[in-house]
Amino acid sequence: MQSHIQPVDLDRAGRLINHGPAVLVSARHDDVENVMSVAWCCGLDFDPPKLTVVLDKTAQTRTLVENSGRFVVQVPTIEQVGLTNKLGTMSLYDDRDKLVHSGASFFEMPGYEMPFLTGCSAWLACSLIPEPHMQEEYDLFVAEVTAAWADDRVFRNGRWHFETSDPKFRSIHHVAGGQFYAIGEARNAKDL
Repeated sequence: MQSHIQPVDLDRAGRLINHGPAVLVSARHDDVENVMSVAWCCGLDFDPPKLTVVLDKTAQTRTLVENSGRFVVQVPTIEQVGLTNKLGTMSLYDDRDKLVHSGASFFEMPGYEMPFLTGCSAWLACSLIPEPHMQEEYDLFVAEVTAAWADDRVFRNGRWHFETSDPKFRSIHHVAGGQFYAIGEARNAKDL
């Protein structure tokens, strides 16, 4: 693990995604691993921390999540906007070398048998809470966050520091058709 990747207390894990970024979901099962872009991911609960994520039936990553019961939610940076777009438009079903062709690479987090995408600013290890009706009817998956990490160059002391960090660490937000925005300027409500 790289020295700038630090654990995040689980009571602060929701802060890694509560600003609504596009995220990347990765999973592994039977030596097959994959990662996909996801526009709809949000926090659900604090104690224990839970989140929801929408995984379409056509996605190979969904099959890996359903079979393994585990996955990683990652927060990509503005430097990964091209990768994020590729991972949202390429399918492992169509291209068995998707990971090579997209440029995606993984690293291992000690104690976790899941693929963690290199270069992101945050990672949340998740354990699936089976909800068959919601998964089948709405493509909605519920998970407990079992561990979290962030790049301390942009997330430390339990909060994001986009305003003082290198702009290359800004999270991205998908609006449609391959169009993304980087997170904007910070505003504190007490100063308005």
